[in-house]
Amino acid sequence: MPGAEKILGAHMLEVSPSLTASRASLEVHELGIGGKDDPVRLVFTADPGEAVVVAMSDVRDRFRLTVNVVDVVAPDADLPNLPVGRAVWEPRPSFAVSAEAWLTAGAAHHTVMSTAVGLEAFEDLARILETELLVIDEHTTMREFTREVRWNAAYHRLARGL
Repeated sequence: MPGAEKILGAHMLEVSPSLTASRASLEVHELGIGGKDDPVRLVFTADPGEAVVVAMSDVRDRFRLTVNVVDVVAPDADLPNLPVGRAVWEPRPSFAVSAEAWLTAGAAHHTVMSTAVGLEAFEDLARILETELLVIDEHTTMREFTREVRWNAAYHRLARGL
């Protein structure tokens, strides 16, 4: 539904069951690719609540952490044909702004989701590692985000020369 877009994150093996207080079920389902034996999978849905989705990117002269603050929500319907660990979320500030900012940041396809630690932990990590951090949250506008990306690039190039 326009204006109510959500993101579905799912993977057979790489989603931590710590995203739910419910007990994950251990199930065997047909793989259907690769001619391999049917794998055992943990099947669960992440609990609703605030989370962060984080990616680290190599932008040639430095690494960049991009963090999107999101709200994990219940799926709109049962997902019987997706027997894996999964989470559905609404990115802040909106799907459109989040997606444009994510692409502008050059953020990676592979991400980490955490409900255990929030934005502050990644701010601390970036400070400790002296790594660039771009945050997409409820305050993000594309005008300001684009400026921040440009200013960060200038800063990091100048700082290398000092």
